[in-house]
Amino acid sequence: MSAPKVITVAVTGLNATDSPAPGVPVIRAIRDAFGDRVRIVGLAYDTLDPGNFLPGLADHVYIMPYPSQGSEVLITRLLAIHDEVAIDVLIPTLDAELPSIIKAVDRLHEAGIRTFLPDEDMLRLRDKVRLHELDAKFGIRVPKGVVISDPADIARLDQELEFPVMVKGQFYEAYIAYSPMDVHAHFEKLRAKWGVPIIVQRYVPGEEYDVVLVGDGEGGLVGSVAMRKMQLTDKGKAWGGVTISDAKLDQYVRHAVAALKWRGPCEMEVMKSASGYHLIEINPRFPAWVYLSVGARRNLPAAVVRLALGEAVEAMPPASPGVMFLRYAYDQICDMEEYAALTTVGQLHRDRSEGDPS
Repeated sequence: MSAPKVITVAVTGLNATDSPAPGVPVIRAIRDAFGDRVRIVGLAYDTLDPGNFLPGLADHVYIMPYPSQGSEVLITRLLAIHDEVAIDVLIPTLDAELPSIIKAVDRLHEAGIRTFLPDEDMLRLRDKVRLHELDAKFGIRVPKGVVISDPADIARLDQELEFPVMVKGQFYEAYIAYSPMDVHAHFEKLRAKWGVPIIVQRYVPGEEYDVVLVGDGEGGLVGSVAMRKMQLTDKGKAWGGVTISDAKLDQYVRHAVAALKWRGPCEMEVMKSASGYHLIEINPRFPAWVYLSVGARRNLPAAVVRLALGEAVEAMPPASPGVMFLRYAYDQICDMEEYAALTTVGQLHRDRSEGDPS
């Protein structure tokens, strides 16, 4: 009896600081599911990303060009890496790289790199700039929002929204504002970091739930895990959370997935208020807390690998409540030879049996 084929899975986003990327927990989840039948290629954007050096995480690490250098540069590098290690499945985990990768999906598939991602239309629909349109188009309740690119527009905000409001960057970060002066301060901070436009959204008081899920692209929900944050960093990132069970929330999420016909992973941020549920944000990739899905026995990254390979995956029932996660700081001792390999040649290869760079 022949041994099962080893699958090569490439995962991006290996930063694991106080605002971690999702790559490390995605890789952990995949290793838990496939064991020795998987080979991991880590795709990093910085030589000091902690995930580059964690033992037992990635068999190969390659440094990638930043998405801001252009789609062609990014895809050319990805295909060159594929020529060396023969990637079977690619799981991108960062917002900034998704437009380039999704645009090149046919090209990647022709080369043999499989993905399970939303298409360009889906990606545009969930854009923060257009999120407020989902209510009228799909009956998905979202807070009213205003998109601004000029600080002069701030003076007219109170004609459309009541304070307080949420001020959001087009990629990351959000702040509550109690006055036009607050909006202006947050606008300048976000514009300097992420550019324009900036989204100003009606503030919805209530309890926030985060839901990680995988949609099948046909309107069905492959699986989901709902979580309530218990600990936050100063950037508002979850540092601890617990799974919850809420039948009405599950119904709301299923309606949204069916309406959007979402394909692949995503995180929905949902606010539960006195008037019901409101979709605050859709992040079109796994969140950094996705390893909680493994603890809840709903290994969603593994499901995406199987779906990308064309395998059938049965729909999972809602996760049980009461499973917690807590992050902690950990000092990882690293080998300077590994760092040197990444800085000089932009790649690192490990012999899994020895754990040494080669």
